[in-house]
Amino acid sequence: IHATSGFIGIYDVPHFIKTLKYDVRIATSVPDIITNGKTKKLKAYQIRPPRDAPVTWYTTVALEKMKSYGAIYLTPFSHRLAEDINDPEIQRLRCRVNYHALRFKPNIMKTSSEIVNKLRSEGHFMSIHLRFEMDMLAFAGCIDIFTPQEQKILIKYRKENFAEKELVYRERRLIGKCPLTPEEVGLILRALGFDNTTHIYLASGELFGGKRFMRPFKAMFPRLENHSSVGPGKLEENTRGLAGSAVDYMVCLLSDIFMPTYDGPSNFANNLIGHRLYYGFRTTITPNRKALAPIFMDREVGSTAGFEERVRQVMMKTYVGGPHKRIHPEPFYTNSWPECFCQENPRNHADKCPPDNIYEVLENQFRSEENEESIEVKATSQTVSIS
Repeated sequence: IHATSGFIGIYDVPHFIKTLKYDVRIATSVPDIITNGKTKKLKAYQIRPPRDAPVTWYTTVALEKMKSYGAIYLTPFSHRLAEDINDPEIQRLRCRVNYHALRFKPNIMKTSSEIVNKLRSEGHFMSIHLRFEMDMLAFAGCIDIFTPQEQKILIKYRKENFAEKELVYRERRLIGKCPLTPEEVGLILRALGFDNTTHIYLASGELFGGKRFMRPFKAMFPRLENHSSVGPGKLEENTRGLAGSAVDYMVCLLSDIFMPTYDGPSNFANNLIGHRLYYGFRTTITPNRKALAPIFMDREVGSTAGFEERVRQVMMKTYVGGPHKRIHPEPFYTNSWPECFCQENPRNHADKCPPDNIYEVLENQFRSEENEESIEVKATSQTVSIS
């Protein structure tokens, strides 16, 4: 775990190491080496994993580099392992990491709990991940709804940060690649029967385009909160600005209903969808942007007949967090069914639920392996001293 990464700023590192100790050995620093009588840090060799790399890439290319250099530094690290892997145990390890080992630091968990308790004291509440920031809009190429000056900003940002590609707004929207606007989110909720008494927690960064995009939404749903308005105080510094996002994640995880507005290349939304499914199939409203696009586009040109009914018909066909087998191209991170769900009476023994004393069993195995390694080290030392 790299000391200068944002990881140690927001995650409970001791818990992470302890939870995964039966699966992998985790070091908190790169060991020192002695070269020509001088002690220095082992320098990791930087290597770029291909996107969605198969397991074999790590057991061949990456492993060979590690053997050659002693340590490797993988970057970037997002989406660097194929999602569909024909090895249930690796998939289960992913779930152990995502849903058990990764836990935020106590202060973040405490703040999140206080916010949830405060919101719950006023009844049920919904959380919405409103993805309408500059980076996502520029990435998606959805710029036509903005002013000429704002479009210049988005185009410039895209050129500086993403691969050059011709994107046509109408085409992007029709295939569901554009994030929903705040107004569209409000119209969906209203069509589903939510009214202005609905209590909503907003998880979002700085919305691009200013307050004008939020006005229609606020008019429909005035009971809006975020971690700044309902939180107990200022979040801890020195977390690279990630503490607010971490709190947002936990509040969204624990909310009665969660709604992502853009689940494209969004680790936040995708992980939350999968996390909520893993912990009790919690209600998640996932709009089908592709199916909704023509309905919203008709409304924009004045064709509003049957608008809400059309929206309802689309939304009735979407999953709301219940168990269902993952079908391509649904990402593993949004739905780890069936790999990460054990069965009481399985046809395949590998799918059987572990015994109640599984941690005791694992601890005994762990101690046994440690003892065997200790014996091997002693035997090696004795051999060296004799020779």
